[in-house]
Amino acid sequence: MSLLNASTAAFKRGIASSALRAQAPNRGMKVLAVLYKGGEAAKQEPRLLGTVENQLGIREWLESQGHEYIVTDDKEGPNSVFQQHLKDAEILITTPFHPGYLTRELVDKAKNLKVCVTAGVGSDHIDLDAAVEKDIQVLEVTGSNVVSVAEQVMMNILLLVRNFVPAHEMIQRGEWQVSDIARNAYDLEGKVIGTLGAGRIGSLVLERLQPFNPKELLYYDYSPLRSDVAAKVRARRVEDLKEFVSQCDIITINAPLHEGTKGLINADLLKHFKKGAWLVNTARGAICNTEDVAAAVESGQLNGYAGDVWNIQPAPKDHPWRYMKNPLGGGNGMTPHYSGTTLDAQARYAAGTKQILENYFKGKPQEPANIIVGVGKYETKSYGQR
Repeated sequence: MSLLNASTAAFKRGIASSALRAQAPNRGMKVLAVLYKGGEAAKQEPRLLGTVENQLGIREWLESQGHEYIVTDDKEGPNSVFQQHLKDAEILITTPFHPGYLTRELVDKAKNLKVCVTAGVGSDHIDLDAAVEKDIQVLEVTGSNVVSVAEQVMMNILLLVRNFVPAHEMIQRGEWQVSDIARNAYDLEGKVIGTLGAGRIGSLVLERLQPFNPKELLYYDYSPLRSDVAAKVRARRVEDLKEFVSQCDIITINAPLHEGTKGLINADLLKHFKKGAWLVNTARGAICNTEDVAAAVESGQLNGYAGDVWNIQPAPKDHPWRYMKNPLGGGNGMTPHYSGTTLDAQARYAAGTKQILENYFKGKPQEPANIIVGVGKYETKSYGQR
């Protein structure tokens, strides 16, 4: 994801930063992983690798090399397993789906921490500036779930535009009144559709939208698409954000969370949206102001909002995005955060996590595209222009 592609010099810098790190000593290390609890589903389905129960499939491999492997979903508060073991862990593995928030305060307490690995894509739950200052490397499995998320975006766009959720709920209630659904159902064809962020996911979304014959595809990003990608997706860049949102019938957010995007979608910007536009967010919940988006849906300024990312995860039971509806009783396409953790994606990010760890153990350079923070410096522009 990028508002947002990695720097063009990332390859050279990535090799350089990896070379600066001394080879990891041949000794047992403490590896701490914060994953989500899979329950019975994880016991029945071993391919749910990103769960506490199945532990990314690397326990036997790690322990055979003499490393200690602590896996938990308990991440809140000073007495949590996460915070207790973080104090002397050398490697921290986290996931965007049940993030262990690594704040500056916790970084200061993690005296032995050398590497943070995101099993997936998106490392905004880590204080990256603090990691830079403490020479802690931050890596993620770039590309591991971009197709998974792009497909989810397409599903969310269609379920909003076609008014699917109220139609399904009607059937579950045993009712049948076609007009109540059709009065707010539209075709995707002929619409102006824009992506806020045109990195790996955003460009895949633009590519997948073309067969629907939209009126126009737009994108907003601080960097223009590469010429070959631009020719492929046939999208027009709009450089002013308010101008961008004012032209779109449908907007999908495909940008990482950083200081430049946090709270970007707020009451002021929503005033510039087309009345009745649809908004999809599978990027990060905190890019949108929670109360402002809920108010926009309930007033009809937004015809609907769909996504799987929340400003707090797991989302509280009273979170307004659970219950908001447009004036016609629809427009809510929210789900738990799962777009990037399909079984196919889990296989990719588990394998990628193992490769990152193996590179670290053997003192090998990491793949440049996976490096968010190298030794003492950023290696990407994906988290803002620095």
